[in-house]
Amino acid sequence: MNQMVLQLEQLDSVRLNFGNNGGLILSIVQAFVMFGVALGIKPLHFKTAFKNPKGVITGIVSQIVLLPLVTFIAVYVFKSYLTVTVALGAILVASCPGGNVSNFISSISRGNIELSVSLTAISTVTAVVITPLNFTLWGNLFINSSELVRELYIPISEVFKTLFFVIGLPLLLGILCSAKLPKFTQIIAKPIQRISVAIFMFMVVVAFGANFSNIIHYIQYILLIVLIHNALAFLAGNTAARVMRLNERDRRTLTIETGIQNSGLALMLIFNPDIFPPEIATGGMQFMAAWWGIWHIISGLGLSVFWNRSRKARYDKALSERKVQTQVM
Repeated sequence: MNQMVLQLEQLDSVRLNFGNNGGLILSIVQAFVMFGVALGIKPLHFKTAFKNPKGVITGIVSQIVLLPLVTFIAVYVFKSYLTVTVALGAILVASCPGGNVSNFISSISRGNIELSVSLTAISTVTAVVITPLNFTLWGNLFINSSELVRELYIPISEVFKTLFFVIGLPLLLGILCSAKLPKFTQIIAKPIQRISVAIFMFMVVVAFGANFSNIIHYIQYILLIVLIHNALAFLAGNTAARVMRLNERDRRTLTIETGIQNSGLALMLIFNPDIFPPEIATGGMQFMAAWWGIWHIISGLGLSVFWNRSRKARYDKALSERKVQTQVM
Protein backbone atom coordinates (compact mmCIF):
# COMPACT_ATOMS: atom_id res chain seq x y z
CA MET A 1 0.00 0.00 0.00
CA ASN A 2 1.50 3.37 -1.01
CA GLN A 3 2.52 6.15 1.36
CA MET A 4 -0.42 8.38 0.41
CA VAL A 5 -3.00 5.74 1.42
CA LEU A 6 -1.21 5.17 4.72
CA GLN A 7 -1.36 8.90 5.43
CA LEU A 8 -5.00 9.14 4.40
CA GLU A 9 -5.89 6.18 6.64
CA GLN A 10 -4.64 8.19 9.61
CA LEU A 11 -7.30 10.78 8.79
CA ASP A 12 -10.07 8.38 9.80
CA SER A 13 -9.00 8.54 13.43
CA VAL A 14 -9.16 12.35 13.37
CA ARG A 15 -12.43 14.12 14.09
CA LEU A 16 -12.80 17.80 13.31
CA ASN A 17 -13.59 19.84 16.39
CA PHE A 18 -16.85 21.80 16.13
CA GLY A 19 -17.51 21.69 19.86
CA ASN A 20 -19.62 19.29 21.91
CA ASN A 21 -22.78 19.92 19.89
CA GLY A 22 -21.07 20.51 16.54
CA GLY A 23 -23.52 18.42 14.52
CA LEU A 24 -26.58 20.14 15.97
CA ILE A 25 -25.09 23.62 15.51
CA LEU A 26 -24.17 22.82 11.90
CA SER A 27 -27.72 21.63 11.24
CA ILE A 28 -29.26 24.80 12.71
CA VAL A 29 -26.89 27.07 10.77
CA GLN A 30 -27.54 25.14 7.56
CA ALA A 31 -31.31 25.38 8.07
CA PHE A 32 -30.98 29.13 8.65
CA VAL A 33 -28.88 29.46 5.46
CA MET A 34 -31.54 27.54 3.51
CA PHE A 35 -34.29 29.79 4.88
CA GLY A 36 -32.30 32.80 3.71
CA VAL A 37 -31.81 31.27 0.27
CA ALA A 38 -35.55 30.49 0.02
CA LEU A 39 -36.46 34.13 0.68
CA GLY A 40 -34.81 34.95 -2.64
CA ILE A 41 -36.59 32.20 -4.59
CA LYS A 42 -39.55 33.52 -6.53
CA PRO A 43 -41.89 31.99 -9.14
CA LEU A 44 -40.17 34.29 -11.64
CA HIS A 45 -37.02 32.17 -11.40
CA PHE A 46 -38.90 29.05 -12.48
CA LYS A 47 -40.64 30.99 -15.27
CA THR A 48 -37.19 32.10 -16.44
CA ALA A 49 -36.13 28.46 -16.44
CA PHE A 50 -38.99 27.53 -18.76
CA LYS A 51 -38.10 30.39 -21.10
CA ASN A 52 -34.57 29.00 -21.46
CA PRO A 53 -35.10 25.23 -21.06
CA LYS A 54 -31.95 24.24 -22.94
CA GLY A 55 -29.62 25.97 -20.47
CA VAL A 56 -31.58 24.87 -17.42
CA ILE A 57 -31.91 21.23 -18.49
CA THR A 58 -28.21 21.07 -19.36
CA GLY A 59 -27.31 22.60 -16.00
CA ILE A 60 -29.54 20.27 -14.01
CA VAL A 61 -28.22 17.18 -15.82
CA SER A 62 -24.66 18.43 -15.29
CA GLN A 63 -25.23 18.91 -11.55
CA ILE A 64 -27.34 15.92 -10.55
CA VAL A 65 -26.22 13.31 -13.10
CA LEU A 66 -22.87 14.17 -14.69
CA LEU A 67 -20.96 15.36 -11.62
CA PRO A 68 -21.83 12.37 -9.37
CA LEU A 69 -21.10 10.00 -12.29
CA VAL A 70 -17.73 11.62 -13.08
CA THR A 71 -16.88 11.58 -9.36
CA PHE A 72 -17.70 7.89 -9.05
CA ILE A 73 -15.60 7.03 -12.12
CA ALA A 74 -12.67 9.06 -10.75
CA VAL A 75 -12.70 7.51 -7.26
CA TYR A 76 -13.19 4.03 -8.75
CA VAL A 77 -10.23 4.43 -11.12
CA PHE A 78 -8.00 5.78 -8.35
CA LYS A 79 -9.37 3.66 -5.50
CA SER A 80 -5.92 2.15 -4.90
CA TYR A 81 -4.73 5.63 -3.92
CA LEU A 82 -7.74 6.59 -1.79
CA THR A 83 -9.37 5.43 1.40
CA VAL A 84 -13.07 4.63 1.44
CA THR A 85 -13.99 7.63 3.58
CA VAL A 86 -12.12 10.07 1.32
CA ALA A 87 -13.88 8.58 -1.73
CA LEU A 88 -17.27 8.74 0.03
CA GLY A 89 -16.54 12.35 0.98
CA ALA A 90 -16.03 13.20 -2.70
CA ILE A 91 -19.26 11.38 -3.66
CA LEU A 92 -21.23 13.13 -0.91
CA VAL A 93 -20.03 16.60 -1.97
CA ALA A 94 -20.89 15.79 -5.60
CA SER A 95 -24.38 14.70 -4.51
CA CYS A 96 -25.15 18.01 -2.76
CA PRO A 97 -26.90 20.92 -4.49
CA GLY A 98 -25.03 23.96 -5.76
CA GLY A 99 -23.69 26.36 -3.16
CA ASN A 100 -25.42 29.72 -2.70
CA VAL A 101 -22.11 31.55 -3.27
CA SER A 102 -22.29 30.34 -6.89
CA ASN A 103 -24.74 33.15 -7.71
CA PHE A 104 -22.25 35.78 -6.55
CA ILE A 105 -19.36 34.18 -8.47
CA SER A 106 -21.51 33.87 -11.61
CA SER A 107 -22.36 37.57 -11.41
CA ILE A 108 -18.74 38.74 -11.12
CA SER A 109 -17.79 36.28 -13.87
CA ARG A 110 -20.28 38.04 -16.20
CA GLY A 111 -22.32 34.86 -16.47
CA ASN A 112 -26.07 34.48 -16.86
CA ILE A 113 -27.24 35.42 -13.37
CA GLU A 114 -30.90 34.50 -14.04
CA LEU A 115 -29.82 31.03 -15.16
CA SER A 116 -27.53 30.76 -12.13
CA VAL A 117 -30.31 31.61 -9.66
CA SER A 118 -32.73 29.28 -11.45
CA LEU A 119 -30.28 26.36 -11.27
CA THR A 120 -29.51 27.04 -7.60
CA ALA A 121 -33.23 27.21 -6.80
CA ILE A 122 -34.07 23.98 -8.65
CA SER A 123 -31.09 21.98 -7.33
CA THR A 124 -31.78 23.16 -3.77
CA VAL A 125 -35.51 22.41 -3.87
CA THR A 126 -34.92 18.93 -5.33
CA ALA A 127 -31.98 18.17 -2.98
CA VAL A 128 -34.29 16.57 -0.42
CA VAL A 129 -34.77 13.67 -2.84
CA ILE A 130 -31.79 13.90 -5.21
CA THR A 131 -28.97 14.14 -2.63
CA PRO A 132 -29.84 10.94 -0.70
CA LEU A 133 -30.56 9.04 -3.93
CA ASN A 134 -27.23 10.01 -5.52
CA PHE A 135 -25.22 9.48 -2.35
CA THR A 136 -26.67 6.06 -1.55
CA LEU A 137 -26.52 4.93 -5.20
CA TRP A 138 -22.90 5.86 -5.92
CA GLY A 139 -21.70 5.45 -2.34
CA ASN A 140 -22.96 1.89 -1.92
CA LEU A 141 -21.81 1.05 -5.45
CA PHE A 142 -18.29 2.17 -4.56
CA ILE A 143 -18.32 0.26 -1.28
CA ASN A 144 -19.42 -2.93 -3.05
CA SER A 145 -16.76 -2.48 -5.72
CA SER A 146 -13.90 -1.81 -3.32
CA GLU A 147 -11.69 -4.48 -1.84
CA LEU A 148 -10.29 -2.08 0.74
CA VAL A 149 -13.35 -1.63 2.89
CA ARG A 150 -15.09 -2.94 5.88
CA GLU A 151 -18.88 -3.14 5.61
CA LEU A 152 -20.49 0.28 5.72
CA TYR A 153 -24.18 1.01 5.31
CA ILE A 154 -25.58 4.34 4.13
CA PRO A 155 -29.17 4.67 5.42
CA ILE A 156 -31.17 6.52 2.76
CA SER A 157 -34.17 7.00 5.10
CA GLU A 158 -32.04 8.87 7.66
CA VAL A 159 -30.43 11.04 4.96
CA PHE A 160 -33.87 11.86 3.56
CA LYS A 161 -35.28 12.68 7.01
CA THR A 162 -32.35 14.94 7.86
CA LEU A 163 -32.57 16.78 4.56
CA PHE A 164 -36.30 17.30 4.99
CA PHE A 165 -35.79 19.17 8.28
CA VAL A 166 -32.59 20.98 7.28
CA ILE A 167 -33.49 21.87 3.66
CA GLY A 168 -37.11 21.01 2.88
CA LEU A 169 -38.84 22.68 5.83
CA PRO A 170 -36.71 25.88 5.84
CA LEU A 171 -37.19 26.19 2.06
CA LEU A 172 -40.95 25.74 2.37
CA LEU A 173 -41.16 28.36 5.14
CA GLY A 174 -38.94 30.77 3.22
CA ILE A 175 -40.89 30.45 -0.04
CA LEU A 176 -44.21 30.84 1.82
CA CYS A 177 -42.88 33.89 3.62
CA SER A 178 -41.76 35.40 0.31
CA ALA A 179 -45.14 34.71 -1.33
CA LYS A 180 -47.47 35.70 1.53
CA LEU A 181 -45.45 38.52 3.14
CA PRO A 182 -43.58 40.20 0.26
CA LYS A 183 -42.99 43.54 2.03
CA PHE A 184 -41.73 41.85 5.20
CA THR A 185 -39.55 39.53 3.10
CA GLN A 186 -38.07 42.49 1.25
CA ILE A 187 -36.99 43.98 4.58
CA ILE A 188 -35.47 40.83 6.10
CA ALA A 189 -34.16 38.94 3.04
CA LYS A 190 -30.76 40.58 2.56
CA PRO A 191 -29.94 40.90 6.30
CA ILE A 192 -30.80 37.23 6.90
CA GLN A 193 -28.78 36.07 3.88
CA ARG A 194 -25.78 38.13 4.98
CA ILE A 195 -26.07 37.05 8.61
CA SER A 196 -26.42 33.36 7.69
CA VAL A 197 -23.35 33.46 5.41
CA ALA A 198 -21.41 35.41 8.07
CA ILE A 199 -22.32 32.84 10.75
CA PHE A 200 -21.33 29.96 8.52
CA MET A 201 -18.01 31.60 7.57
CA PHE A 202 -17.39 32.34 11.27
CA MET A 203 -17.90 28.65 12.05
CA VAL A 204 -15.45 27.71 9.28
CA VAL A 205 -12.83 30.12 10.68
CA VAL A 206 -13.33 28.89 14.25
CA ALA A 207 -13.18 25.25 13.13
CA PHE A 208 -10.05 25.97 11.10
CA GLY A 209 -8.39 27.49 14.15
CA ALA A 210 -9.46 24.65 16.44
CA ASN A 211 -8.15 22.04 14.00
CA PHE A 212 -5.13 23.97 12.70
CA SER A 213 -2.48 21.36 13.53
CA ASN A 214 -4.43 18.48 11.96
CA ILE A 215 -5.27 20.53 8.85
CA ILE A 216 -1.65 21.58 8.34
CA HIS A 217 -0.45 18.00 8.83
CA TYR A 218 -2.81 16.41 6.29
CA ILE A 219 -3.51 19.31 3.91
CA GLN A 220 -0.87 18.25 1.37
CA TYR A 221 -2.87 15.09 0.59
CA ILE A 222 -6.42 16.46 0.82
CA LEU A 223 -5.49 19.62 -1.09
CA LEU A 224 -4.41 17.64 -4.15
CA ILE A 225 -7.51 15.40 -4.11
CA VAL A 226 -9.95 18.30 -3.68
CA LEU A 227 -8.11 20.34 -6.32
CA ILE A 228 -8.46 17.52 -8.87
CA HIS A 229 -12.08 16.81 -7.91
CA ASN A 230 -13.04 20.49 -8.11
CA ALA A 231 -11.29 20.83 -11.48
CA LEU A 232 -13.24 17.82 -12.77
CA ALA A 233 -16.47 19.46 -11.58
CA PHE A 234 -15.70 22.70 -13.44
CA LEU A 235 -14.68 20.69 -16.51
CA ALA A 236 -17.89 18.63 -16.42
CA GLY A 237 -20.07 21.74 -16.37
CA ASN A 238 -18.08 23.48 -19.10
CA THR A 239 -18.03 20.37 -21.31
CA ALA A 240 -21.79 19.83 -20.96
CA ALA A 241 -22.40 23.46 -21.95
CA ARG A 242 -20.09 23.23 -24.97
CA VAL A 243 -21.64 19.96 -26.16
CA MET A 244 -25.05 21.65 -26.05
CA ARG A 245 -23.58 24.70 -27.83
CA LEU A 246 -24.62 27.22 -25.21
CA ASN A 247 -23.35 30.79 -25.46
CA GLU A 248 -20.37 32.03 -23.45
CA ARG A 249 -22.41 33.56 -20.61
CA ASP A 250 -24.34 30.30 -20.12
CA ARG A 251 -21.13 28.25 -20.32
CA ARG A 252 -19.59 30.28 -17.53
CA THR A 253 -22.70 29.88 -15.41
CA LEU A 254 -22.88 26.10 -15.88
CA THR A 255 -19.17 25.78 -15.13
CA ILE A 256 -19.60 27.69 -11.85
CA GLU A 257 -22.87 25.98 -10.87
CA THR A 258 -21.34 22.52 -11.32
CA GLY A 259 -18.07 23.41 -9.60
CA ILE A 260 -19.51 25.21 -6.55
CA GLN A 261 -21.17 22.70 -4.23
CA ASN A 262 -22.96 23.04 -0.89
CA SER A 263 -20.16 21.38 1.07
CA GLY A 264 -21.56 22.80 4.30
CA LEU A 265 -24.56 20.52 3.82
CA ALA A 266 -22.19 17.59 3.26
CA LEU A 267 -20.38 18.38 6.50
CA MET A 268 -23.66 18.59 8.39
CA LEU A 269 -24.72 15.15 7.09
CA ILE A 270 -21.37 13.65 8.11
CA PHE A 271 -21.78 14.93 11.67
CA ASN A 272 -25.29 13.50 11.97
CA PRO A 273 -25.03 10.48 14.34
CA ASP A 274 -28.14 8.86 12.82
CA ILE A 275 -26.39 8.65 9.44
CA PHE A 276 -22.80 8.07 10.57
CA PRO A 277 -22.69 6.84 14.19
CA PRO A 278 -19.73 8.11 16.28
CA GLU A 279 -18.12 4.66 16.28
CA ILE A 280 -17.64 4.91 12.49
CA ALA A 281 -14.44 6.80 11.67
CA THR A 282 -15.31 9.49 9.13
CA GLY A 283 -12.25 11.74 9.34
CA GLY A 284 -11.55 11.42 5.61
CA MET A 285 -15.08 12.53 4.73
CA GLN A 286 -14.90 15.44 7.17
CA PHE A 287 -11.64 16.73 5.74
CA MET A 288 -12.91 16.40 2.16
CA ALA A 289 -16.09 18.39 2.84
CA ALA A 290 -14.34 21.00 5.01
CA TRP A 291 -11.56 21.73 2.52
CA TRP A 292 -14.02 21.74 -0.39
CA GLY A 293 -15.90 24.52 1.43
CA ILE A 294 -12.75 26.66 1.41
CA TRP A 295 -11.21 25.67 -1.90
CA HIS A 296 -14.21 26.00 -4.23
CA ILE A 297 -14.54 29.69 -3.28
CA ILE A 298 -10.84 30.28 -4.02
CA SER A 299 -10.99 28.40 -7.33
CA GLY A 300 -14.29 30.01 -8.33
CA LEU A 301 -12.94 33.51 -7.72
CA GLY A 302 -9.72 32.58 -9.55
CA LEU A 303 -11.71 31.34 -12.54
CA SER A 304 -13.68 34.60 -12.51
CA VAL A 305 -10.47 36.67 -12.61
CA PHE A 306 -9.15 34.54 -15.49
CA TRP A 307 -12.35 34.96 -17.53
CA ASN A 308 -12.51 38.70 -16.93
CA ARG A 309 -8.87 39.19 -17.91
CA SER A 310 -9.40 37.10 -21.06
CA ARG A 311 -12.44 39.19 -21.92
CA LYS A 312 -10.50 42.44 -21.39
CA ALA A 313 -7.61 41.13 -23.51
CA ARG A 314 -10.00 40.30 -26.36
CA TYR A 315 -11.62 43.72 -26.06
CA ASP A 316 -8.23 45.51 -26.09
CA LYS A 317 -7.12 43.47 -29.12
CA ALA A 318 -10.31 44.28 -31.04
CA LEU A 319 -9.96 47.98 -30.14
CA SER A 320 -6.34 47.98 -31.29
CA GLU A 321 -7.23 46.32 -34.62
CA ARG A 322 -10.02 48.85 -35.14
CA LYS A 323 -7.59 51.74 -34.61
CA VAL A 324 -5.13 50.24 -37.13
CA GLN A 325 -7.89 49.86 -39.71
CA THR A 326 -8.95 53.50 -39.10
CA GLN A 327 -5.38 54.74 -39.62
CA VAL A 328 -5.00 52.75 -42.83
CA MET A 329 -8.21 54.22 -44.24
